[in-house]
Amino acid sequence: MSKLTHFNEQGRAKMVDISEKNETVRTAIAFSSIKINKEIYGEILNGTNKKGDVLAVAQVAGIMAAKQTSNIIPMCHPISLTGVDISFDWDVDVKENHYEITIQAEVKTKGSTGVEMEALTAVSATALTIYDMCKAVDKNMIIGPTMLMKKTGGKSGEFLR
Repeated sequence: MSKLTHFNEQGRAKMVDISEKNETVRTAIAFSSIKINKEIYGEILNGTNKKGDVLAVAQVAGIMAAKQTSNIIPMCHPISLTGVDISFDWDVDVKENHYEITIQAEVKTKGSTGVEMEALTAVSATALTIYDMCKAVDKNMIIGPTMLMKKTGGKSGEFLR
């Protein structure tokens, strides 16, 4: 069995030493979604939510979360991000009463470790912010699934779901 990388000689958690890893351009794209009701859908489209522009606030929250990932995920390295882009799309079927916001985050860096956790944190915080801004209307919203869609760079190369 290979040596576990996040444990020290005493079997305790440690942050992996990345000082010998090559700096490369690294990207990650993550996806999440949040299912909402028709009333929330209308508020978001018409800009009538009492807390403000839901998607604009959620987008900023996602960017901020990506930048703070190492503060909330214990073994993540603080890294310098070169770009974070949060985008939204709608999956709506009025006949089926289905209203869903899909969220994508693309995160980039040039460094010695990847940005998968930053992308996943970004979409998670974005979805949570949408929930927070709309929960007064309906608490039945459902977040997820949340997943890594793609990553590039680094020793392990490219991953594509």
